[in-house]
Amino acid sequence: MTTPTIEWTGETDGHLRLLDQTKLPTETVVLDCETVDDVWWAIKKLSVRGAPAIGIAAAYGVVLAASDSHESIKQACDHLATSRPTAVNLFWALDRMRRVADEARDSERAERLLAEARAIHAEDAEQCAAMGRYGADLFEQTLAKGSGILTHCNTGALATGGDGTALAVLFELHRRGFAPKVYADETRPLLQGGRLTMWELMQRGVNATLICDSMSAQVMREGRVAAAIVGADRIAANGDAANKIGTYGVALHCRAHGLPFYVAAPSTTFDLSLSSGDGIPIEQRAAEEITQPGGVAVAPEGAEVYNPAFDVTPSELIAGIITERGVISPVNQQTVAALIG
Repeated sequence: MTTPTIEWTGETDGHLRLLDQTKLPTETVVLDCETVDDVWWAIKKLSVRGAPAIGIAAAYGVVLAASDSHESIKQACDHLATSRPTAVNLFWALDRMRRVADEARDSERAERLLAEARAIHAEDAEQCAAMGRYGADLFEQTLAKGSGILTHCNTGALATGGDGTALAVLFELHRRGFAPKVYADETRPLLQGGRLTMWELMQRGVNATLICDSMSAQVMREGRVAAAIVGADRIAANGDAANKIGTYGVALHCRAHGLPFYVAAPSTTFDLSLSSGDGIPIEQRAAEEITQPGGVAVAPEGAEVYNPAFDVTPSELIAGIITERGVISPVNQQTVAALIG
């Protein structure tokens, strides 16, 4: 992409620049975040989104408080942690920044915090590349060349510090000449699949078709796809995976049609403190996202709304979890522990 998703400008006196994803695909708008609260709002309103990207943005957000007192830096971490509850990468990145702040001397704290944020960013890019390779190797072994592959939400460069998680696999297959035919769910209610995933796939020249969320079962029934691959925002110790709302339905459709359902996520997305997905906090979003998409009323005023941002797919529905360390398959507590724990 010509405009980076996340970019730190300058040195310790610099600031964070974000590609505002709420404006895509019709506008390319860059947000200059100069305060911790600017970053908090960018995460909260989804200007930056995707579990790895949220963690990276939050890490840089801490750097904006680096010239303040040690106590102010801790307060900045605590504040950023309240922006969104489900993506575990957010808390993982903030824990790393807290440790650096605790260990560093006052004279070196700002430089060390910026170096740590840059390291988190660079490590995620490397993880994306590794997931792409492992996933492409897997699909080349199990799927026919040119197979249809369904994906949900956005898991590409817009959601990470590199090429993505699930989309990194598809991009790598495309680079290798495997020529996947990608079907992208629109991903209601905020249409990340239609607005963002299709934008990324078309920029890369990947053969892609946009479908409504409600069409996935029919597309599978017609034999148009051979597998599905999605990302994740938090994965429990037993392999249960939380991802954008609608993912669980895709997994059930795959099971009904005898198709493999894969998750791609870095090791930083695993939360081994949770024994199962039952303990994953699910963010509740504003009713207006459903009743007034894009500011246009599509429901009666005062309509009662239930708007969870994520659902949890049980591990028994997941054929494999593609990580930067390899593929977890079958998916259970033992196999997760062997590779991640």
